[in-house]
Amino acid sequence: MQIRRRNFAWLGVTGTLVLIAALSGIATPAQTAALVGLYGAAVIASMLDLDPAALLNVRRSSMLRLRMSSQAKEAVERAVSRGSTPLADAALLDVGMIVSQFTPDGMTMRRTRALSKDDDGVRPYVTLNVAAPMADRNVVIRFEMLDHHGQPQYIHEMRTYLRDGEMNILADHQLPLADNESLVGVGDGDLRVYIDGSLAGALSFTLAPSMRERRQHIDRERSAQASNNVRLHDDTSDSPLSLEDLLRSQSQNQGRN
Repeated sequence: MQIRRRNFAWLGVTGTLVLIAALSGIATPAQTAALVGLYGAAVIASMLDLDPAALLNVRRSSMLRLRMSSQAKEAVERAVSRGSTPLADAALLDVGMIVSQFTPDGMTMRRTRALSKDDDGVRPYVTLNVAAPMADRNVVIRFEMLDHHGQPQYIHEMRTYLRDGEMNILADHQLPLADNESLVGVGDGDLRVYIDGSLAGALSFTLAPSMRERRQHIDRERSAQASNNVRLHDDTSDSPLSLEDLLRSQSQNQGRN
């Protein structure tokens, strides 16, 4: 929007006439209010040069915002909080992870943010809405998955040809989860998506240990507890006091008191 200075002259004349009509007492209060309202509308319409393209972009942004998933909104907000500027012509509509698991009935796939090392593997994905100015070109999509220590556990780049409209982009390599000895830590992690080096979204996720690891952890705790009990027993007397000894000791204490 730009101020149109060439309209200052006639706006001044019109404003003077409205002021005279209001102060003369000829017009009723309702008529005066109507004149002031119309003059205000004329000022806004005359002084502001509304760009149709800008209005169209605002409407397009509002429509895209309604189509964004809750995960995409969270990811974009976290990226902006890190100082990133979202790409205007490649709106992030969705982002997340697809985990796969082999079962007796075949391979199952599901979308989730709660990963488990009982799953076989996970692949990140994004859904973009590509505007015409950014279509018909190649970009580099970079996926990163960081563990709860901030250490990268998965980095994958793929060159993707953008088409006008909505695009679903799934990473063509997965992060192994089952029997992955490098995944020593569990807890909260971070999925980050970059488009040509610009951070488009950052989404949090959780990684849980496998059932085998949980059983091993429980067994270790039980073994440690048993060892503590053995040491405690060794520190005590092998011949516990009899009831008579306890009563005698209590009587002696009472006698001293």
